[in-house]
Amino acid sequence: MKAAIIFACLLAVAFARPEVEIVRQESDVQPEGYSFDSETSDGSKHSSSGVLNNVGTDHESIAVKGSFSFVADDGQTYTVNYVADENGFQPSGAHLPVAPVA
Repeated sequence: MKAAIIFACLLAVAFARPEVEIVRQESDVQPEGYSFDSETSDGSKHSSSGVLNNVGTDHESIAVKGSFSFVADDGQTYTVNYVADENGFQPSGAHLPVAPVA
């Protein structure tokens, strides 16, 4: 559930900029999975795909893989790749801090 909330917040932030238009949007939603790609006029991109695991069991869950990128105020494009599954939301990106190994 936390992954879905974080995902929704990130998506809302990406699309909340004024005067930004969607220039490309594709989606495919199936009973046991989905995929989508979108791009906006400011250079932001987001793609994601999800697969339903353990269908019909008490352990049914969705595993999501995706990435989003945006052009920041400094002119650089930042990209975040992520996985969201039974282990939570796991982002990675060259600009993100990495926790030390315990």
